[in-house]
Amino acid sequence: MTLRSPEEETEATKPAQQSASVGIVIVSGSLKIAEGTAELIHQTVDNSLPIACAGGTTASGYRVEAGAITEAIRQVWSNSGVAVLVDFGGAETECEAAIRTMPLSWRRRIALCNAPLIEGAFMAALAAARGGDLETVRRIAEDL
Repeated sequence: MTLRSPEEETEATKPAQQSASVGIVIVSGSLKIAEGTAELIHQTVDNSLPIACAGGTTASGYRVEAGAITEAIRQVWSNSGVAVLVDFGGAETECEAAIRTMPLSWRRRIALCNAPLIEGAFMAALAAARGGDLETVRRIAEDL
C-alpha cells in the first residue's frame, strides 16, 4: 500500500460519483456477508442508495485489505459523508488504516460506526434513505 499525505487528493482519492445522501460501506471478513447485507438493504430499503462492500475471500484467508476499503469509500463518496460498518477484528483495524490514508477533508466526513454489522447497516441505510445527515446515520446505527 502506498502511503501519501492525508491532505493530498489524487486520482485514487477522487470520488467515483457524487451522491446527495450519506454513502454506506459494509466491511466484513467475508465478502459474501457484506454483499448479502447490501443486497438485503437494496431490496428492502432503497435500491438507489449508494452502498459499497469490502471483504475477504477464501483466497485471502477472509482478510479484508485496506485498499479495498479505500476503494469502497471512494465509490460511495459524497459531501454528505460515508458511514462505515464493520464486523470485527482485523476488518476494523484495516478500516482505521484505510481512513488514515484519506485526505483530511474526507476523514472528517467518514464515520466508523460502532454497531452490529447487519442490523447497523440496515438502520444506517434507513436513516440515509430518509435524508439523515452523517451524525444522524451514525447515531441511529449505533443506538440498537
